[in-house]
Amino acid sequence: MAPRVLVSDELSETAVQIFRDRGVDVDFQPKIGKDKDKLAEIIGNYDGLAIRSATKATEKLIAAATNLKVIGRAGIGVDNVDIPAASRRGIIVMNTPFGNSITTAEHAIALMFAVARQLPAADASTQAGKWEKSKFMGVEITGKTLGVIGAGNIGSIVCSRAIGLKMRVLAYDPFLSKERAEEMGVTKVELDELLAQADFITLHVPMTDKTRGILNKEALAKTKPGVRIINCARGGLVDEAALAEAIKSGHVAGAGFDVFEVEPATESPLFGLPNVVCTPHLGASTTEAQENVALQVAEQMSDYLVKGAVSNAINMPSITAEEAPILKPFIRLADVLGAFVGQVTEGPIKEIEILYDGQTASMNTKALTSALLAGLIRPQVADVNMVSAPVMVKEKGIILSEVKRDKTGVYDGYIKLTVTTEKQTRSVAGTVFSDGKPRFIQIKGINMDADVGPHMIYITNTDVPGMIGFIGTTLGNAGVNIANFQLGREKEAGDAIALLYVDGEVDQAVLDKLTANAAIKQAKPLTFSVE
Repeated sequence: MAPRVLVSDELSETAVQIFRDRGVDVDFQPKIGKDKDKLAEIIGNYDGLAIRSATKATEKLIAAATNLKVIGRAGIGVDNVDIPAASRRGIIVMNTPFGNSITTAEHAIALMFAVARQLPAADASTQAGKWEKSKFMGVEITGKTLGVIGAGNIGSIVCSRAIGLKMRVLAYDPFLSKERAEEMGVTKVELDELLAQADFITLHVPMTDKTRGILNKEALAKTKPGVRIINCARGGLVDEAALAEAIKSGHVAGAGFDVFEVEPATESPLFGLPNVVCTPHLGASTTEAQENVALQVAEQMSDYLVKGAVSNAINMPSITAEEAPILKPFIRLADVLGAFVGQVTEGPIKEIEILYDGQTASMNTKALTSALLAGLIRPQVADVNMVSAPVMVKEKGIILSEVKRDKTGVYDGYIKLTVTTEKQTRSVAGTVFSDGKPRFIQIKGINMDADVGPHMIYITNTDVPGMIGFIGTTLGNAGVNIANFQLGREKEAGDAIALLYVDGEVDQAVLDKLTANAAIKQAKPLTFSVE
């Protein structure tokens, strides 16, 4: 059955057609996003939900979305999606961070020009029949210093445009390398240096605990007298009340704001001040941008639902369409290794270590780790997946570590999982052979080579003569057919293990007969999902 997607906000017909062309059953109801009761009533019928800003994916709606696998936001902001609730339910949340980059950058440049030349006020005055030429004295952009706070996707475009305008550009961004700054033609500085030197300041950072109020009263006091400030990023990055006071005092010469602390902004300390230009969050409001993000979200959601590719996910590692087929068997392996340990481990897990050896170390290990954690937790929480598993591990306070190293053995690449509880440490390793199927290659430090089947039995015992015959006879008498039987031991007369691939479920009574033998320490049934 084809996956089903509900489009609850306005998307173009071209975007809707992308879903259809890629094998997705799409239900286009662009008005239903505003009817939260009706939306909650039908959302359980869909695998995907495509939205803009009108639809509110609240915790209540997500709870009703029993089949939902992905929410796609046509745009960069996901304030209307309860991401923690979606993550707990295993729902991927995607956005489209690049579709409106140019549009937002251009709006910042436009506001900078408008503030530099007082264009809105001059326009209003002239159209009112006045001719106040001397009142609207402006400043040139050329030769001025632009301070860019945040030199990521949008900020870097602003830098490029500003350099084209013959401006000197300073960039503050903790993640900007010196080499990248040189490549962009900007000077990397600390925030205080930017504040002290910039004639214009423009912000292009997300809203986080660290960036909230980044231009507060104290920061504004450090700015160069006569500075002009532009914000097309997020409301709350600038303290509007403090900025209003700085404008009234004459320290700040003007401001251009497209975003506000409270939106829709029906009032603000900035409204009515001289040389303050305000727009109603128009950064992404161009025909090209709206179409770009609509097409992008349709492509991303279709690729995920049909191919398993994950792009621009907020709460899950990305998996490109190109790497998805290569990664798929290793994701299956990771899930199997996690599921094995999850089924044989008793007691709360304190620590998880994942070793990626050889070719697996160069793969998308974030995705592999997510799959492994999902397999590990699934025996206790049936509906966990790659999205929700990392959240659960973090919430439980489990220590998680990854180790990557070059090839050390006969295998081109393998994954080893080690789990520590209060009572014991367990480990299992596996690889993928040329047939694309996962294999166990080591359990408890004991080497072996075992197929993975939907029904298996894991036996630990003391290495004594007659065990193979006893196990085979006991299962045979119970009508259990053995498809594969692998053995391994630590040393002669030491610890030994047996891993059996059987044709069906094994009754507890049969397992009890096995453990009745004094040499057998445990016999656990295992189940693995079959694709």
